[in-house]
Amino acid sequence: MTKLFVSRAAIRTSVVLGALVIVGSLGGCATGKATTLAALRAENAELRESQSQLDSALNECDLRYDSLVQERDDLRAQLGAAPALTGSADDFGFTPGSGVTVTQRNGEIVVEVAGDVLFQSGKVSLRNNAKQTLDRIASVIQGRYSGNTIRIAGHTDSDPIKKSGWKTNERLSSERALAVEAYLESRGVPNDRMYSAAFGAAKPRGTKKDSRRVEIVILASGNS
Repeated sequence: MTKLFVSRAAIRTSVVLGALVIVGSLGGCATGKATTLAALRAENAELRESQSQLDSALNECDLRYDSLVQERDDLRAQLGAAPALTGSADDFGFTPGSGVTVTQRNGEIVVEVAGDVLFQSGKVSLRNNAKQTLDRIASVIQGRYSGNTIRIAGHTDSDPIKKSGWKTNERLSSERALAVEAYLESRGVPNDRMYSAAFGAAKPRGTKKDSRRVEIVILASGNS
């Protein structure tokens, strides 16, 4: 009887201990679930905040896009309303010849100087004779077009850059346009009335020689 009693007591003790272990395990699971839930809630809050910031940025982009579209339409309207520059090349005051041509295009006066007149192949330093040509152009701009904005556009042929230090035709055309702009400024044309543009080989002519050029474009008053 004593042995049976001891066995039952041992069984009861084991059952109690097992129950305590199960309760402890359940408590640990509950704590783990609570921690995980809290982490998920925090992550969800961060995602909501990120979404809000993205929505705000998208709205700003939409507003900027609408503004640019409106600005474009306004500029187009101004261009259409601006008085055109009329007359023949001789009437504009420039003397064609020696690699210089003068034409009218969309209300603009285009003084085109051949690239070979201005620069050696692959170079951006002006030839000495080119400076004389640009002196005459600067004089006419100062005398007859002192209120007009001037766009200086560089153009090249489509041959890939191989020997010179320029990586692309666009960079070469940009440096050439800037060289002409700097020289015109040195001859009295205000810098705030000029800006440069680089087209590279984007607007070719019938021959490679004709494609290499710098265009000094006199915009109609009120345009830029």
